[in-house]
Amino acid sequence: MSLNLQDMMAKMQELQGRMSEAQEKLREIETTVEVGGGMVSVTMNGKQEVRKIKIEKSVVTPDDVELLEDLILSAVNKAIDQSKKLAQDEMGKATSGMLPNIPGLNLGNLGL
Repeated sequence: MSLNLQDMMAKMQELQGRMSEAQEKLREIETTVEVGGGMVSVTMNGKQEVRKIKIEKSVVTPDDVELLEDLILSAVNKAIDQSKKLAQDEMGKATSGMLPNIPGLNLGNLGL
């Protein structure tokens, strides 16, 4: 098997371009999660940046601050999980066919 350095460099440049496009798209796509029957919702983009938090007035009571804290914490954590899944999907699309499919190879640390 001979490696053509020029072809390899071209593929790397294509991969870099695809990844840059995917990173930009992640800034734009958003996911919204609701907890407590919609009492708290969090909107986050694919870069795990919180864009919006909505809280129903009925859950804002000085007598039960812990409930509100728990709802916000739960919503943020769910939004992070959902956002990470979005990011994985987008990066998977960007690298589709570009990287070998090696079982057990986790490229998550590289944003892939």
